Amino acid sequence: QVQLVESGGGLVQVGGSLRLSCAASGRTFRSYAMGWFRQAPGNEREFVAVISWGGRSTYYADSVKGRFTISRDNDKYTAYLQMNSLKPEDTAVYFCAADSSPERLLQQGSIGYWGQGTQVTVSS
Repeated sequence: QVQLVESGGGLVQVGGSLRLSCAASGRTFRSYAMGWFRQAPGNEREFVAVISWGGRSTYYADSVKGRFTISRDNDKYTAYLQMNSLKPEDTAVYFCAADSSPERLLQQGSIGYWGQGTQVTVSS
């Protein structure tokens, strides 16, 4: 069982930056790929980024490529999403997720574990 808790959301102006954190319980954190997703009001949840269990492989949605960076610190059981050059369309609730299969995270399959989400609001 893995519990995920996101933090770091907030209100930021266009062009600003935020770093989201996803703290995981359990020593099995190293066994899981980690992903970030987001959901804006009235929209379906969408994939943002994924990182492999060892951190060597990452993949991003086209909408955030070059602006967002996913990373992880396995010693701290924490995954991160550094968000730069934020745009109003980045406004959403951001969720982290964990699964033994990075493909399931990419395809938004039956993902094993989800956090509760953290709100990011980008004001213009």
